[in-house]
Amino acid sequence: MDLLSLIPAFGGLIWILVSFIVALSVIVAIHEYGHYIVGRWSGIHADVFSIGFGPVLWSRHDKRGTRWQIAALPFGGYVKFAGDANAASGKDEEAMEAASADPEALRRTMHGAPLWARAATVAAGPVFNFILSILVFSMIGYSTGIISDPLTVGELRPLPNETNELRSGDVVLEIDGNPLPDLDDQNYSSFFSALPMTADLEYTVEREGTRIVVQGPHYQSPLVHRVVPQSAAISAGLERGDVIVAIDDVTINTFPEIKAAVESSNGRPLKLGVWRNGEVLEKTLKPLPVDILTEDDGFQTVWRIGIVSGAPFDGAREAPGVGQTLSGGVRQTWAVIDGTFSFLGGMIAGQVSTCNLSGPIGIAQTAGQMASQGTMSFIRLIALLSTAVGVMNLFPIPALDGGHLVFYAYEAVTGRPPSDAALRILMTFGFAMILMLMIFATSTDLFCP
Repeated sequence: MDLLSLIPAFGGLIWILVSFIVALSVIVAIHEYGHYIVGRWSGIHADVFSIGFGPVLWSRHDKRGTRWQIAALPFGGYVKFAGDANAASGKDEEAMEAASADPEALRRTMHGAPLWARAATVAAGPVFNFILSILVFSMIGYSTGIISDPLTVGELRPLPNETNELRSGDVVLEIDGNPLPDLDDQNYSSFFSALPMTADLEYTVEREGTRIVVQGPHYQSPLVHRVVPQSAAISAGLERGDVIVAIDDVTINTFPEIKAAVESSNGRPLKLGVWRNGEVLEKTLKPLPVDILTEDDGFQTVWRIGIVSGAPFDGAREAPGVGQTLSGGVRQTWAVIDGTFSFLGGMIAGQVSTCNLSGPIGIAQTAGQMASQGTMSFIRLIALLSTAVGVMNLFPIPALDGGHLVFYAYEAVTGRPPSDAALRILMTFGFAMILMLMIFATSTDLFCP
């Protein structure tokens, strides 16, 4: 075996691990900081704030007596509040006995704090994950801006089209003789889908105050704007900026033609002609089945190769307002939450393949692939994963935050917490359930296509 041949693969593995650890560490740090800071505000003392598990690599004590540390296994983290010992019992019996003699000391423990303080502290972890997602999505939205209305040509993208007469600054008035709808018109997207499937179209534009007609590429060009992680396209080596000019030796003029060819393939391998930097490359890939949510809240399995289309030019953009930016962040975060519950419900009902579930291997690979596509893609992944972590932790499973909130709800209704014996049994069950879910998710990483 040629050991040198393993270097690229080894380097790729290191890149995947580093990307995964960075993404996970950021998300865990925000989650645990939510627990910590709300606990502190609620009068609950934190003994330890740890990023990672196992042997401690670095630590320091702050003026409040909390030890901040980084541990050797960077696959999670925790906050140990006063009175906590282990997850099975949920209490440090010796600390609780010592604190019981001092009401003020007891109040500073997790189990001696009022119900509202405990519930707020536990709920804060997932809430901070959602806040992180909202802020990241908002930041991305602000940095990219919103497309100006009317549509104005910005930077032109390289295409194998030699008749592109569009120029940066052109204001698009009509395409193929049809007036362009306003950006907020409900028919805006369908307008482009109704255009003829030809490589070139006539654009009526306003250029330097003059209305002229020029030739330009189809607005829905066969340009790869983004490659989806864990997809057939990324496995075949497709890249952002590639232009698919042929499928099975049939000329492709528009992106809808790619979609039609892939969906009708029934999963058979497709031979692609890909234009890249003036050269046409041959790529072969096999479409993968993907479950998508339909308009009637059902699910449909379709074939996909994992690319997102792009226009032949970047539309000129303008900076959005603060309110518009934050509302966009909230909408995107809610869309992820809603989509997560929809797909989980579909899996439970048997409508969606469990292959849509990613385990640690799949998440790590996604992190590496997103990081390789640029900083903005990686930051967007952090927002998506942060939302997923927030949702997961709200599941009513003992040992997760949602499970603790169920215990507190029981205490609020009955006036007393569950017994220690019941807590031990439920927490053990919760850990066993989480372990089984992790094993199942990992199996999907290993055995799903």
